[in-house]
Amino acid sequence: MYLYHYYDASVGPFVNLAELPREEARALIENIKKTKPNTQCAQRHDKYVEYRHNCEQILRTEFAKKGGIMERTSPHYLVVEHSPWLSTWHENSAYVKIPIEEFDLRTVSFTYGDSMPTFSPTINDGKEYRKKLYTYEEILEIIEKYGLPQDWNDDGKYGPERYIEVHVWSDETINKYRNA
Repeated sequence: MYLYHYYDASVGPFVNLAELPREEARALIENIKKTKPNTQCAQRHDKYVEYRHNCEQILRTEFAKKGGIMERTSPHYLVVEHSPWLSTWHENSAYVKIPIEEFDLRTVSFTYGDSMPTFSPTINDGKEYRKKLYTYEEILEIIEKYGLPQDWNDDGKYGPERYIEVHVWSDETINKYRNA
């Protein structure tokens, strides 16, 4: 299994809005809307920063319940395998591809689909993977059952899950790839 991180080559990999002070993150989103209006990131709504911080609190709480090790407040975001949709998000799209074996799996969590819709109070379709965070062993079972979302829902026609989101709660492996 490979984990992919998509980013704008002019910015670099593993830059996370949630690590910035809220006002600075909001200002950055506004700048993206003006300077790169055709990118997916420019489509984020005005409350995105608050929603992201809330979602990360849920991820931390759920991962702690599973005994996960969190060395960071905000995780690094990656996805399981290649996502054609995510590869189109940036003007100067690039990616880092890392074998799962390089990570301490005690510092990695997963959601089947993006974590924001996964934990959204407005999505209540009864799918078993809603409102759930998984360990590596648990996500393998869900993949066995449902496959990779990008294989059956890359266009989003069947719901918000288009990829499996990965949350890396450590800098150890990530630091090897920051200057990729």
